[in-house]
Amino acid sequence: MTMKLKVSRFRTRKSAVVPLAATARRVIGDDAFMPDPDDDGFGGQSFATARRAPTPANDIAAPKDGPNAQNAAPHDMDAIRREGLTGRQLRMARRMALKHGLPATSDFDAVRLLRQSGIDPFQRSSVLELVASNRVVEDNDGDGGEPPSRALTLSRGDGVQLPQIIKPIQVPSTEMRAEQSHLAEVGRIQRDMMARRRRKQALLLARMAMFVFLPTFLAGWYYFLVATPLYSAHTEFLIQQSEPAAQAGLGSLLRGSPIATSQDSVAVQGYLQSPEAMERLDLDQGFRTHFSNPAIDPIQRLAPGASNTKVYKMFKSNVKISYDPTEGVIKMDVSATDPQTSVKFSKALIHYAEGQVDHLTTRLRADQMAGAQESFDDAQKKMLDAQRALVGLQEKFKTISSEAEVGLITSQIAALNSQLTQDRLSLAQMQSNASPNKARMDPVIRRIATVEQQIADLRATMTESNETGQSLAEVQSELLVAQADVGTRQLMLAQSLAAVESARIEANRQTRYLSLSVNPVAPDDPTYPRAFEDTLVVMLIFAGIYLMISMTIAILREQVTA
Repeated sequence: MTMKLKVSRFRTRKSAVVPLAATARRVIGDDAFMPDPDDDGFGGQSFATARRAPTPANDIAAPKDGPNAQNAAPHDMDAIRREGLTGRQLRMARRMALKHGLPATSDFDAVRLLRQSGIDPFQRSSVLELVASNRVVEDNDGDGGEPPSRALTLSRGDGVQLPQIIKPIQVPSTEMRAEQSHLAEVGRIQRDMMARRRRKQALLLARMAMFVFLPTFLAGWYYFLVATPLYSAHTEFLIQQSEPAAQAGLGSLLRGSPIATSQDSVAVQGYLQSPEAMERLDLDQGFRTHFSNPAIDPIQRLAPGASNTKVYKMFKSNVKISYDPTEGVIKMDVSATDPQTSVKFSKALIHYAEGQVDHLTTRLRADQMAGAQESFDDAQKKMLDAQRALVGLQEKFKTISSEAEVGLITSQIAALNSQLTQDRLSLAQMQSNASPNKARMDPVIRRIATVEQQIADLRATMTESNETGQSLAEVQSELLVAQADVGTRQLMLAQSLAAVESARIEANRQTRYLSLSVNPVAPDDPTYPRAFEDTLVVMLIFAGIYLMISMTIAILREQVTA
C-alpha cells in the first residue's frame, strides 16, 4: 500500500516549527519512542523487498522464520482479549482501522482485521504513519491543499521508499509577511466597517420605515382616499358701540376704538365656543344628527348615542372662532359635510351672538339705571315725608308760618308801645300843670296801665307756653326745622332726578350691537381635508418624535457607558 503525505508550507510564526516527531510524541506519548534493540529502523514492518525476523514482542504464537511469519499472529478474538492490551492501544488500533477503511465493529475486531491485513497496529512505524497522515490532513484542511511539487511521497508496500527529492521550502521574509498581515488586517477592518455601516443604514431605514414612513403612508391614504370632504363657511363680524353726537374729555378718545369693545368681543367668542351654544345649535339645527350620518368616515362620524363630551369635542373641531384685538374683528369658520348646512350653522351662531350682545348691554344698562332710579325714588319719598311733617305741625299749631305769627305779635307790641308812649306823654303834660284835672288824668293812667299789661301779655305769648303747652318760640323752631327739611329733600330730589337723566344717557351710550362685515356664503369646493398639507404635517410630527426619542436614547446610552 502506497500513501502520499503532503507537506504544507511552513507559516512564519514567532515560535519555531514543531517537528513531526515531536508532534507524534505529544499524540502517542514519549514511551512509544523508546529505542528498541531489535528495531531495524522501519518499525518491524514487513515489506516485499526486505524482511526481518519477527521479534518475540511481535510474534506470540507463530514461528520466527518463514514467509508467513507476520500472518502467524493470533486472529482469534478471545486470544486478542487475553493479550491484555491497554485502552490506548485499542484506540490506536481503531484509528488505524478507520484509516485503512476496515469495517471494525469493536476495538478488538479492529486489531483482528489489521492483523489479517498484514498490519501490526502496535509497531512504531505504523504509529508515525498515522500521526503523519493526521498532520497532512490538518495542513490540507487549513491551507486548502498544496501543489504536487510540494508533496513528500512515502510508498508503503513490502518495504519503505524514502523521499527521493526534497525541495527547499520557500519561506517569505519577515518584513513582507508583516506588511501583508498589516494590509490584510486593514482590509478586514475596512470590510468590517463597511458591513457595520451597511447594517446600521439598514436598521435606520427599517426604523424610519416603521415609525415615520408607515404612519405617513397611512395618514396619506386616509386623507386622499377615506376622509369625508368638509365645506367651511367663513364669517366676520364685530361688536360696535353707539356714541352720542358730541363727546368731550380724554375718555372720549378710546370710545370708538376696538379697545372699548374688546371685553364684549371676548365674551361673545367664549359664548360661541361654549357647550351652551353647542346644545342650542343641536336643538335648533340638529348638529348631532348631521355628524352621525353613516356616509361620514368613521374618524369624523359621531357614534350613535355619543355623550355630550364627544359631541362638544366634534363641535370645537368644526367651529373655529378667532378674535383679532388690533381690528376688533371676530372671525368664524363653520364646517359641515355640505355647503348649505355650513351656512345654516353659521347663521344660527350669529343669531346666538346677537342675543348674547343684547343680553350683555341690557344687563349693563339695567345695572346703571337701577342705582340712579333707586336714589331718586328714595329722595322723592323722603321729601314727601318731610312735607307731610310740616303740614302736621302747621295743623297742630294752627299756623301756616311761625315767622308770620311772630311778625304779627311783634307788630302788635310795637303799636302798643307807640300808644303807651303817647299816653305817657299826655299824662306827663297833665301833671305839669299847677292844678291838673284829676278827671282827665285818671283815664289816662288807667289806659297806660292797660297798654302795659297788654304788651306784657303779648311778650309772654312769645316765650311762655300757651293752652297747647308750647310757646311760640318752640312752635317757630319746629316749623323752621320742618321747612328746612322740606327744602333739603327737595334739593336731593332734584339731584336724584339729574342722576337718573345722566344714567339714562350713559345707558343709551353703552348700547352694543353686532355688525356683520362678511356674510357666510356656501363654498363650491371642499375646504377640508387638505390632503397634501396634512400628510406633510403628519410626516414632520412623526419625524420629530422619532428624532427626539433617538437623541434621548443616544444620550442615555452615552451616559451609561461613560
